[in-house]
Amino acid sequence: MCQRCSWSGSDPIYITYHDEEWGVPLHDDLKLFEFLLLEGSQAGLSWITILKKRENYREAFDQFDPEKIANYDQAKLEQLLNNEGIVRNKLKINAFISNAKAYLQLKEKAGSFNDFLWSFVQHKPIINHWQTIEEVPAMTPISEKMSKALKREGFKFVGPTICYAFMQATGMVNDHTSDCFRHKQLQ
Repeated sequence: MCQRCSWSGSDPIYITYHDEEWGVPLHDDLKLFEFLLLEGSQAGLSWITILKKRENYREAFDQFDPEKIANYDQAKLEQLLNNEGIVRNKLKINAFISNAKAYLQLKEKAGSFNDFLWSFVQHKPIINHWQTIEEVPAMTPISEKMSKALKREGFKFVGPTICYAFMQATGMVNDHTSDCFRHKQLQ
């Protein structure tokens, strides 16, 4: 049996996420947008809660199509607030809509969401060498800069802790512990 980061536990969904997605450098604008929204949904909750609802989110939010989300009306908002397959938090759902608008404006201005986000790590992953999960920070100066920049662009639910979790998930940082088989694979 291979050694994994201790947070991955024994839930098959978490193990698959750990082994196949977490920490893998992601450069697709729309996938980055999806992860940013989902990380914001996690605020105050556990990631496993969101991960188990991810397919429901994709269905409820038109596969995270920012053009569609940006144009949601009151009827769609009510539909989302009644959707038991997602976290029915009005602030978070409204943030999806405002973040879609901010995403479209940023793409218009910067051309690439990927380039904007990855510029915070000079377009290459930061490889950390943590021995234990307890060493891994909740935020860093880089995630604080990313958070401020995203907020200036109009994004919501993008605090420094959410940004750091986003950076970990999308491979901007490799925070697999040194004893985890994925740490070396992702260097």
